[in-house]
Amino acid sequence: MRIVFVHRHGPGQFVHLACHLANAGWQVSFLCEAMNVQLPGIRILRQRVTPPPPAIPFPQYHQQIGMQAATTLDALVTQEGPPDIIYGHIGWGSMLFARDVVRNTPLVGYCEHFYHAEGRDVGFDPGETITLAKRTQLRLRNSAQISTLETIDAGISPTSWQKSAFPECFRNKIGVCHDGIDIHRCRPDDKAKLTLPDGRVLRQGDPVITYVARDLEPYRGFPQFMRAAAKLSRQNPHVTFVVAGGDGVSYGIPRSDGQKWRDAMMTETGMNPARITFLGQIPHDQLIRLFQISAAHVYLTYPFVLSWSVLEAMACGAPLIASDTGPCRDVIRHGKNGLLCGFRDEDQLAKLMAETIAQPEKLRAMRQIARRTITQNFALQHCLERQTGLIERLAKR
Repeated sequence: MRIVFVHRHGPGQFVHLACHLANAGWQVSFLCEAMNVQLPGIRILRQRVTPPPPAIPFPQYHQQIGMQAATTLDALVTQEGPPDIIYGHIGWGSMLFARDVVRNTPLVGYCEHFYHAEGRDVGFDPGETITLAKRTQLRLRNSAQISTLETIDAGISPTSWQKSAFPECFRNKIGVCHDGIDIHRCRPDDKAKLTLPDGRVLRQGDPVITYVARDLEPYRGFPQFMRAAAKLSRQNPHVTFVVAGGDGVSYGIPRSDGQKWRDAMMTETGMNPARITFLGQIPHDQLIRLFQISAAHVYLTYPFVLSWSVLEAMACGAPLIASDTGPCRDVIRHGKNGLLCGFRDEDQLAKLMAETIAQPEKLRAMRQIARRTITQNFALQHCLERQTGLIERLAKR
């Protein structure tokens, strides 16, 4: 069987599934502009790199990406014939013209995020004004996804909350299945330890509060975390804060003054640099150790896509404090498998962090239930079996 994955920057969310199918004997190809890692046994079909907006409006930008992907796919079909199935991310227009290249090949779309002018990430910041121009921009930005949804045979969304963002008329063809969490790698380990850059060694049982995001920015509640951490650091001289994440902007927009959010929040809060360690973006094995030694892990997010990191932290049994926003409520039950707090309630967050590190034994059951949540609903092998089953059924059809 032959499958082509379509993603602007591979392997993205397809990393586990692509490797799983390649190991099962499938011929796996990636159609992408760039590949972040090299995967054994997987062929790369590179399309021309597209300049980012705002050089051109979103519809034309997505059409440009779609035409480049279609041209590359058409060359492959001319040379080898159509693949058995195509599975691609629908968010940037890469799958926009796939049906025009292959008339009968089943198409599966990865449905990650559909934009709304209210009720989700846009407008969540109380200081953001949603103008008519912004509303029309979001509608145009969704247009490529709507056109793609009309042509695909099935869609997959990683969580129920993310699926619920898509227009109701398309939800009947979108299933819910997460990419999967490796519960054998992400597991509790009482003997885990983490060595900081200054040589200090942290172990489970130490009063360590952790925070992780791809980049330290408002979409993942970094300013709120820093304000609460500074407050707690003044109350508790023993607590240590360890932060993993880069200084770029994954979502939203950069600061108008050009400062990094890390520098700006250190200045605003007056946090003692000796009390907090910034690790930057770290290897996955080190990230797992960070979760394993955490006495309280903080995950805050706008109503946006759910990060893998929070699920991996739960799989490692880290005591979790998360924002009371839609993507977190989809997975976390307050007092059962984690704790929820108001996204902007920095006093409540500081209080929950203090209580969590002060009573680790009381949270043992909560940590066990958190891991059980992941093993029962997000285990990698189970997710791969569900995804593979869908793909095989469509390919055979």
